[in-house]
Amino acid sequence: MSTAAGEDWRRPGPTPEQQRRDVYVGLAVTVLALVSLTLARSTGAFVLGPPPSVAEQVLWTVAATLPLIWRRRFPATVTLVVSGAFIAGQARAAPEFQVTSGALFAALYTLGAWGRDRRLARRLRIGVIAAMFVWLGVSYAISVARIPPDAFAGAVGPVPPVIAMMVNGVLLNGLFFGFAYVFGETAWLAARRSHDLRTQAEELRRSQAEVREHAVVGERVRIARELHDVVAHHVSVMGVQAAAARRVLDRDPTKARAALSAIEESARTAVDELRRMLGVLRARDREPVGVEQPAGIDQVTAVVDRAREAGLRASLGVYGDPVPLPESVSQAAYRVVQEAVTNALKHATGATVLDVRIRHLAHDVEVDVTDDGRPTGPPNPGGMGLVGMRERVATHGGVLEVGPRAGGGWRVRARFPLPAPAERPA
Repeated sequence: MSTAAGEDWRRPGPTPEQQRRDVYVGLAVTVLALVSLTLARSTGAFVLGPPPSVAEQVLWTVAATLPLIWRRRFPATVTLVVSGAFIAGQARAAPEFQVTSGALFAALYTLGAWGRDRRLARRLRIGVIAAMFVWLGVSYAISVARIPPDAFAGAVGPVPPVIAMMVNGVLLNGLFFGFAYVFGETAWLAARRSHDLRTQAEELRRSQAEVREHAVVGERVRIARELHDVVAHHVSVMGVQAAAARRVLDRDPTKARAALSAIEESARTAVDELRRMLGVLRARDREPVGVEQPAGIDQVTAVVDRAREAGLRASLGVYGDPVPLPESVSQAAYRVVQEAVTNALKHATGATVLDVRIRHLAHDVEVDVTDDGRPTGPPNPGGMGLVGMRERVATHGGVLEVGPRAGGGWRVRARFPLPAPAERPA
């Protein structure tokens, strides 16, 4: 985590439960400090000099400990009050300094851990620590003159006693304030990392939800496209055949029976494809058992035959040297031809000729379906059939052309790029 990023984050304030806990802790520390003051007065341990009145001793003790009740809500103010009361109590020779030293440590730590303005918290802690060392120097300067001559009669070390006393005090205070500073900073960094982890976890959950939603939508679109391709094509063929059977039923029963046979065959094929789709949906992650694979470009002949049975003069031409196609490209090309033939049967008025051409080019495979009919109305760009063709072609990075021909009729042409020869399926 960079420093700049850390400066921008503001730690949320304490919860109601944490505030209640601070009240209990502050009251407990205050009571403990008063007990320590009573014991110090009872033993006569006035190491700082003659003490002030009892009321003033209690005042400085309470002032240095009771503000801990608000330490996490107002860490900067509490640090200033506690440190000021601590120095004032020492300057006035209040005998209690053990518990109040702990309160000062807690105030500095809390400012480092909960200070929302990081620059203010850092400067204030450094200022308080510097003030404490200044006071330490002043107290040494005052106390050295009061040291009796025989105070260090038993000293045997190589360092002069007064210097040793001062160095020892500086080291202890350095460790005391250093730990308070470092622990507070560490607690703030831990809270920041915890916040980052929660934020990242929430973003990950949202991202996963979006991915799942997109997957569901994509699956629904795919199912809708497949259902449209299967149902629309075969139902259109059955409609044309049923109309032909109705027209020739009385005068030519043989043709009527042929048309009804074609209807039966189309219905059976539609049911088989629907069963295949349901089998794929139910199989999920495992391979479907006993389910035929989707139709590919090599089965376009059956589509042309059904158009021929429906009364169109349909022809199929294959140009170029056929190469093995990826299964997805082969299925997409087949569906485009199927949808184009379906549109010719449903929407082309007066269509008599249908021409289907498959061109195997150097780097592409192209399917081209034309008819000589007149559209029954303006093309619907949002229609399910056109949308499905566009999606299939776009999925493979291809190009789709749909529109009227210059000499009359309608054309659907789709070109699918092929992978490099080394990447093609064997």
